[in-house]
Amino acid sequence: MNKIQNIDNNIVADIAARIERLIIDARANVARSVNLAEVITKYEIGHVIVSVVQEGEERAAYGKQLLKDVSEILTERLGDGWSVETLKRCRKFFMIYSAKEIGATALTESLGNNLVNSVDQIQKNITKLRKSPVLYPFTLSWSHYLVLMRIESEEERHFYEIECQKQNWSVRQLQRQYSSSLYERLALSRNKDEVMRLSHEGQTINKPDDIIKNPLTLEFLGLKPDASYSETKLENAIIDKMQHFLLELGKGFLFEARQKRFTFEEENFYVDLVFYNRLLQCYVLIDLKVGKLTHQDLGQMQMYVNYYDRYVKQDFEKPTIGILLCKEKKDALVELTLPKDSNIYAQQYALYLPDKKLLQNKLQEWLEEQEE
Repeated sequence: MNKIQNIDNNIVADIAARIERLIIDARANVARSVNLAEVITKYEIGHVIVSVVQEGEERAAYGKQLLKDVSEILTERLGDGWSVETLKRCRKFFMIYSAKEIGATALTESLGNNLVNSVDQIQKNITKLRKSPVLYPFTLSWSHYLVLMRIESEEERHFYEIECQKQNWSVRQLQRQYSSSLYERLALSRNKDEVMRLSHEGQTINKPDDIIKNPLTLEFLGLKPDASYSETKLENAIIDKMQHFLLELGKGFLFEARQKRFTFEEENFYVDLVFYNRLLQCYVLIDLKVGKLTHQDLGQMQMYVNYYDRYVKQDFEKPTIGILLCKEKKDALVELTLPKDSNIYAQQYALYLPDKKLLQNKLQEWLEEQEE
């Protein structure tokens, strides 16, 4: 009898698990469907507005009044959520994404010189639009697109859109990455061809250089830039915010240990943070330095990397990467101390979000130098 009861319990548990998975998947699909429906609707609303009101200067006053009147009618009939600003965002959304070769229909044919069109004529245009084959490439929520639409550069906007899709960023994560100038920080460490690749493919991880960004932005730690703090306090803050730190490090990072001890010739050594990058298939060792980077620090990291390469890594794995995360460094000292083929990087960190405009100007200057 007990045996039958145990079998019944196993069957019940299995059925419950299967049903739970179906319900969870269904809820996720419903959420995705709702998000997609909202985005497509906002796109089509923008389509209708642009079709009726051309953006010529002579029609500015007309367009403003039209959106105000439409907003009042929609609010009366459908409730809040259809302000003039919302309609303007829909118009901007359509204008941005219809301009790209994304498989969507182009702008409808010009409605002529008449500023006011009958309801019947507008309805005919909408019906014609609905019957045309439309391929919608949208995969993000409307809230994501509200952030993306604020990005003026098409290349930069496309980069963040790709990364959102690939890494499943939340809206908050997208806002943080944009505010931290991720695109500029990655682009400034690459050549011109690789910068173009960022805008078409997003961040690709094929070699050690691809994981480096300067500076590494650690504003989420909550440490004040002008306050004194120890390396231990910095390490503890990173451990407490590990999820944020992994997001800032980039793709493929897995956290393994802090203060990882290894013994060599009866002497103990400790690596501050040990990660593994599954895309590069190698260990990544990070040592924290709150002061100015010295040649002794570089030499110590070289020893750590050598140890891991000789005694820890497997034959199928790539050479170990060492990163000295420091508050201040001198490039000349790094270049003089390390061999050219070294897998060691001195990477500065900042405890505040960088000046985005300054980085944009710096990137533009760098690209112009590349052209010359």
